Amino acid sequence: MATQSPFSFLDGLLQRVLAGPQPPAWLVHELQHRLVLFLNHVLMQEREAMERLTRQRGRVALVQWRVFTMALQVTPAGLLDLAPLGVVPDLRVEVSDSSPLSLAKGALRGDKPAIRIDGDVQLAADINWLVDHVRWDVEEDLARVIGDAPARALAAVAQRAAGALRGFVGARMGQGAGASDRMRL
Repeated sequence: MATQSPFSFLDGLLQRVLAGPQPPAWLVHELQHRLVLFLNHVLMQEREAMERLTRQRGRVALVQWRVFTMALQVTPAGLLDLAPLGVVPDLRVEVSDSSPLSLAKGALRGDKPAIRIDGDVQLAADINWLVDHVRWDVEEDLARVIGDAPARALAAVAQRAAGALRGFVGARMGQGAGASDRMRL
């Protein structure tokens, strides 16, 4: 008798929520605009990232996960914008794993999700470089709002909480795998 992970219920719940009614188009559009603003904020903190993207100006990358898609166009300034409707993408990036829980577990472990890539190789290489090298400096942004010392303290608490969460999920996933392996013997 195989045992199930305690997170399988959560995965099923997330699957049902994502399969439910889709949000209105205006909400999706607004969320995409907010995501582009955030990505540009992060890119502007890394000069080399913007220089790499400048070489790709006008190129369009279509990112897809399940039924969610987002087409991003590189601007002449080395930033991102939503691509016009109907434009043919130069690169398609599809996240293969459909389970939101599996993606979250992988992210907690620091793993990249499995993806399928079709299109421009150089654009794909530059995007991969961005994923590998560009990080959001949360502490710096917090310091602008609340000051250096409180931002440092808050970042330290967040890092400890993230480490504890990683340890908890890793221990639970390790126990679940060990139990099911023992049951198969």
